[in-house]
Amino acid sequence: MTKRLVSLALIAILALACLPAVSSAKAEYTRWVYTENGKSLNVRSEPATGDNIIGSLAYGQAVSVIGALPNGWSTIAWAYGSGSYYLAYVQTRFLVDYEPSGRRPGPNPTAAPTPQTSYEKIVSDMNAEFASAKKVTTPYTVTSRPSRASGWVNLRWAPSTEMERIATCPQGKQLTVLAELRNWYQVQDPATGMIGFISRQFVSR
Repeated sequence: MTKRLVSLALIAILALACLPAVSSAKAEYTRWVYTENGKSLNVRSEPATGDNIIGSLAYGQAVSVIGALPNGWSTIAWAYGSGSYYLAYVQTRFLVDYEPSGRRPGPNPTAAPTPQTSYEKIVSDMNAEFASAKKVTTPYTVTSRPSRASGWVNLRWAPSTEMERIATCPQGKQLTVLAELRNWYQVQDPATGMIGFISRQFVSR
């Protein structure tokens, strides 16, 4: 058991050693960790899930973000030691541009699958949304309007509530509309450059 622990420790040290060091990592902006279940956020040595976890960030912890990648990950300045920083990665969808309240949310109950959320229906609904899409000649701004003032609106990678969330937008978040769909907008976050889809019912012009 002792040999195994030593081996794991050596692997962790080597993983950190392989990360690019940044002597004075200058963040482009600050974000805060927000997970729906109130748990910590994994920090990884590369922008992908797998056996590459090098640490974690607590719920509500401030994060120095270097930039957002188009694949749903953000590059951050990961502090290690005294005054030393490394480039590391976290999933962008768990970062928000406001400091969450001290009260952590509880886990969301898993909804029972129904025939209405079958794969065929999801694809059919998305195809109908894409068919209705109209490119905006002159992009304009909309503001996120959650159902609760303390809530948020999900930004998704495709126009369906069944698709993966790539970011969350708090009350008053401004977004640039790139295309209009029947029930969705394709928008871009001017702060990060991230592009996704947001439900029309949760924004106002």
